[in-house]
Amino acid sequence: MDLLGFTPKYITFDCYGTLTNFQMTPAVLPLLEDRVAPEDVPTFLKDFRAYRMDEVLGPFKLYPQVLRDSWQRACNRWRIQFRQSDADTIVAAAGSWGPHPDVPEALGKLASAYPLVILSNATDGMLENNVRQLGAPFHRVFTAEQARAYKPRYAAFEYMLDQLNVEPQEILHVSSHIWYDLIPAHELRIKHKVYVNRGYDPSVPFYEYAETSDLTGVPPLLGI
Repeated sequence: MDLLGFTPKYITFDCYGTLTNFQMTPAVLPLLEDRVAPEDVPTFLKDFRAYRMDEVLGPFKLYPQVLRDSWQRACNRWRIQFRQSDADTIVAAAGSWGPHPDVPEALGKLASAYPLVILSNATDGMLENNVRQLGAPFHRVFTAEQARAYKPRYAAFEYMLDQLNVEPQEILHVSSHIWYDLIPAHELRIKHKVYVNRGYDPSVPFYEYAETSDLTGVPPLLGI
């Protein structure tokens, strides 16, 4: 996708994974010591991720509860004891994470030219510290708590578009997640998209996006 010549009214971003370094594996590994065999840990982590993806498709609940319920389901599947303290540790860790190293400078360049917006699968309270660490001004920060819906539900994107009073084709959406962001954005006719390929998902060119390996590749796509 060629973005040169396109002037978005807003650049909208996913936060966890795209801007904020999503460090779930380091947060979880100490909780699995002596409980899951080392060779099985990667599979456990995949199951925990899959349950998080499944939980956001059900009836709305705040993200700390999504994490707790996903953790409990993973523990049940692996027949290990669910400990509430472990779930609380994961929730606390998520709110502490800072940006990927490539993010602050690239965000600064983009913010000098366009208003920036976040749409995140988080609560207001969890996200506040993450956004503060990004070091860039944001026009608006939208959360699932506000929208009462999680990506990839269309309602999350529709809430953001309604709040910004823009049409889908008037924004540029940037994410490192195909399933959570770029597929629903495509289906909602958000034409201008960038996939920041950090390795969470495989590339799927069918969904028509520009692709870069990190955020430093985004400003050049817009001629900045």
